Amino acid sequence: MAFTSAAASFAQTTTPAPVASANVAASQTAPGTLTVQADQPGPVINRDIFGQFAEHLGTGIYGGVWVGKDSKIPNVRGVRSDVVGALKAIKVPVVRWPGGCFADEYHWRNGIGPASKRKVTVNSVWAGAVEPNTFGTHEFMDFAEQIGSDAYVSVNMGSGTVQEAAEWMEYMTAVPPATAAKERAANGRKAPYKVKYLGLGNEMWGCGGPNTPDEYVTKMKGFAHFVHNFNPEQAAPKVDFSLIAKDLMSGKPMDSLPSGPNSMMRIAAGPNSADPSYTEVIMKAWKTRSPIYWDINGISLHQYTWGSMPFNELATGFAEKDYATVLMQTTWMERSVKKHKEIMDKYDPKKHVALVVDEWGVWLKPKAGTEQMFLQQDQSLRDGIAAAMNINIFARHADRVRMTNIAQMVNVLQAMIVTEGPKMVLAPTYHVYKMYVPFQDATFLPITFNAGEYKVGNITLPQVDAIAAKGKDGKVWLSLTNLDPNKSAEFTAVVAGVTASSAAGEVLTAERIDSINTFETPRAVTPKPISFTAADGKLVFSLPPKSVTVVRLEP
Repeated sequence: MAFTSAAASFAQTTTPAPVASANVAASQTAPGTLTVQADQPGPVINRDIFGQFAEHLGTGIYGGVWVGKDSKIPNVRGVRSDVVGALKAIKVPVVRWPGGCFADEYHWRNGIGPASKRKVTVNSVWAGAVEPNTFGTHEFMDFAEQIGSDAYVSVNMGSGTVQEAAEWMEYMTAVPPATAAKERAANGRKAPYKVKYLGLGNEMWGCGGPNTPDEYVTKMKGFAHFVHNFNPEQAAPKVDFSLIAKDLMSGKPMDSLPSGPNSMMRIAAGPNSADPSYTEVIMKAWKTRSPIYWDINGISLHQYTWGSMPFNELATGFAEKDYATVLMQTTWMERSVKKHKEIMDKYDPKKHVALVVDEWGVWLKPKAGTEQMFLQQDQSLRDGIAAAMNINIFARHADRVRMTNIAQMVNVLQAMIVTEGPKMVLAPTYHVYKMYVPFQDATFLPITFNAGEYKVGNITLPQVDAIAAKGKDGKVWLSLTNLDPNKSAEFTAVVAGVTASSAAGEVLTAERIDSINTFETPRAVTPKPISFTAADGKLVFSLPPKSVTVVRLEP
């Protein structure tokens, strides 16, 4: 993460990009009718779209996740139990660590071995904070296993070397008789760790460099080639080189080599917001590569919502125009995703390479009395609505967007969870993620409806944003977000091939657009049960103002 990404985000025009539901609004469907095309299933909404991001930044790790084995705060091996319980409830699929900008100054050997002997360093990226390195490789992997999550490890391409990254991966994944496996066992872990994703640098155009796109690709190839995963459970199928020798000798571009269901995926450090330069150069290089020498499985995208001015948008006490401004900027994610998809489709029409939005969220004015660069901010109902809008965008582009990681998981930016000493409170965004659990690995279903309009001054937005999916439970699920803080919205649901007699689920709303959960009032913004019953053969949904509703249709 880097403040430099503000420039591209903030510089975009204030004319809102149409969200996918605006395409819907342009259809001939009668106003007030929402049609779910259950007979035209789309791509799977990869559960990793609901991923998290944990960086050594402020109290995101220390105090937020890690309290130490001797803490009076209930913990398991130093990881606080209340946070683990909350994250398990939203079925976190993957966590990105250790950064962020911190990753490109992180040296993994500082974080292994006896805690008392670990090197204490300075976190020069984030306010010069002391970095005790008591939360290192073993502690992160233990945390990930405690919450049932996969690991997305970002290696140090900024100040580190290919050798350092390769040795770290060997330490995590090798088996005996490798010396690295013996060292890992001596430090308490005999079995190899599973690393699902490997991040090849972070923001190499900014805090990870800075590098031009061509400079990055040249550097990245070495990391992609030499950093190996040795975990037998993640091994790729053996390749019969006699079958591909002709293509190799001719220099003909090839598809990716076969991979196993658990093979590690390499994620290149990609673009800053809508800037296409990194995507263009990386994908052009990928198209002409030989996959036996280097390959990638994804390109990252970082895009934040800043409001009227970076570091200045109020987190509470804001006016309706400020509310609308943040939601308008949230729609910009759609145009960025579309722009990068177009480039990727040009070079990769078979969609081998995923677009990975591994940093996104609402970045607001820090809380009064806190260190500015610890990025602690209040979380309001508005931020929960923005989260739902972003998730809907990712779901609509699930053919290419196959992982995202909201920034960040605990205590930093658009956090799921806020802690202070032994206290913990769940933010509105947390509740949105819990409501969306049925969409993990669900099958996207196209919908048509008239989204309506929500206007504030010169800002015009769709009043309603919505997606539908067929869950792994076989049920049809709808997410309906009413952006308008003043007016309700009504729809009659029509589902092709399904007769729905009722719907049940939850709705998230609150008294005010800037309502927040605090330690004193932890349930000011929490979901409430909601249900609808068909009358005269019609199932009508009534959506409260400023709300997110998720329901399951019943026959």
